[in-house]
Amino acid sequence: MGVDEGVRRRGCSCTKDDFLPEESFKSWDNYVRAIMETPTRFVDRVLTRSLDTTELHEIKARSQHEMKKTLSWWDLIWFGIGAVIGAGIFVLTGIQAREVSGPAVVLSYVVSGISAMLSVFCYTEFAVEIPVAGGSFAYLRVELGDFMAFIAAGNILLEYVIGGAAVARAWTSYFATLCNHHPNDFRIIVHSMPSDYGHLDPIAVVVVCVICVLAVLSTKASSRFNYIASIVHVVIILFIIIAGFTQADTKNYSDFVPFGVRGIFKSSAVLFFAYVGFDAVSTMAEETKNPARDIPIGLVGSMVITTAAYCLLAVALCLMQPFGNIDPDAPFSVAFEAVGMSWAKYVVAAGALKGMTTVLLVGAVGQARYLTHIARTHMMPPWLAQVHPKTGTPINATVVMLAATAIIAFFTDLPILADLLSISTLFIFTLVALALLVRRYYVSGETTTGNRNKLIACIVLMLASSTATSAYWGLSNEKDWIAYVITVPIWFLATVALAVAVPQARNPKLWGVPLVPWLPSASIAINIFLLGSIDGASFARFGIWTVVLLVYYFLFGLHASYDTAKESAENRIGEGLKKAEEGGNVSSVA
Repeated sequence: MGVDEGVRRRGCSCTKDDFLPEESFKSWDNYVRAIMETPTRFVDRVLTRSLDTTELHEIKARSQHEMKKTLSWWDLIWFGIGAVIGAGIFVLTGIQAREVSGPAVVLSYVVSGISAMLSVFCYTEFAVEIPVAGGSFAYLRVELGDFMAFIAAGNILLEYVIGGAAVARAWTSYFATLCNHHPNDFRIIVHSMPSDYGHLDPIAVVVVCVICVLAVLSTKASSRFNYIASIVHVVIILFIIIAGFTQADTKNYSDFVPFGVRGIFKSSAVLFFAYVGFDAVSTMAEETKNPARDIPIGLVGSMVITTAAYCLLAVALCLMQPFGNIDPDAPFSVAFEAVGMSWAKYVVAAGALKGMTTVLLVGAVGQARYLTHIARTHMMPPWLAQVHPKTGTPINATVVMLAATAIIAFFTDLPILADLLSISTLFIFTLVALALLVRRYYVSGETTTGNRNKLIACIVLMLASSTATSAYWGLSNEKDWIAYVITVPIWFLATVALAVAVPQARNPKLWGVPLVPWLPSASIAINIFLLGSIDGASFARFGIWTVVLLVYYFLFGLHASYDTAKESAENRIGEGLKKAEEGGNVSSVA
């Protein structure tokens, strides 16, 4: 109750208490004391796990107003299609086919699609049982604790900002094609800056601003716009596939794997970017009418449609042109021009623009809800958790996230964004699969110490063997294989041991992932393996971002979330004592 009153006092104001209302920031003395207690507080946050009911009721109540439940499985399917089919297929396919994997790029999409589908299943069970706006952040708080949830949260935010920036940059490229111009004709070239950051893109900024307005008005209105635009988009995709196959030349498939097997997996890691966005659908669970039915249909249905479309589009592109001639900026438009269908490039460009617009819109809706739930825990300023009473949307979080997206889009080129995004996404999906194993096999107070230790040992072996396989793949020659004879059996035996030796401690209430522990274990292995195909420079940037996250966490996020958790516990105890005085049961409340 005290929490609710605190939020009401803040309202829509913009004071210090909206950003740092916690006890640790009331004075310099308090802050110094908090810093001195950092080790103790850190241990508390690492070991503390949230509860499903806490996320569903207490944390959600901190936004003051409820989000409106207006979405059905139909909306979620189109949100899923709108979230995924965009810059990835229309831009990265050309770059990867030309320079990394050749016509075998279709196999890269299959590998990425399998990895994404495994992650979809893991997300779905959580989204059904914990239908809140926090998505994977909320799931990880419940199963892996506050600290791991925060590290994931930082990468979630990075994923959405970078993903939105990449799509906005690609929007400019296809808009230029539609206008018969080169993309750089619409960009400002600053020669004094590094080439990867010196192509300033004002159109991308304008597009992001327009999306921001749409996203804050109404989730249901955004949904209507999305599926109308997505229907048109699907029609254009069907046109590209059919028209592309009519212009097919099988000679272009004569050298199917020009860059070897390594090229296929290297492309898979980057093309995972093309599947990013489906997790935004899980953040809409709080606004879904019937999560148990709508979320599985929406997530799995949209991913099946998307994967099939990607594979057919990749095949059509590589059959129209020799892979060495594919244009890296607007591959489909230029391919149609090359086969004598110049008029078709305008249809393709218009379809790509529609697709990228819906990707930006769904991404904007999803990222704002992530940030809202993170702010509800006070790991980020609670001002960002406010939901507007009229629109039922988190306006503050939407504006802040899209402002960051616009800044990144203005400066940074697409290839850098795509590589960095894939690392963040694969890392998050690995954690969600790991959290699902913990959810099924460990319940505090019920799981025996022996079974807990066996679970930990199995998970450590899965992670270690998967990491060793990935590192060996990334550092060795593709013809080397001896280490796989050791690492792969270890992963397999660890999964067998978990399935046979550790009893499941929890059964899903409404909808459960099939083939546990095999499916989440396979998701962990594939995601980590794909990480081994990403270049070292991207990992360096990822490391820098992680350091920034840790600095923020130890200076602000740790102390804010610690104070909030303690205040919340005191409120629950206070309410319990009050109910006891009225004849209630203290233990049931506390």
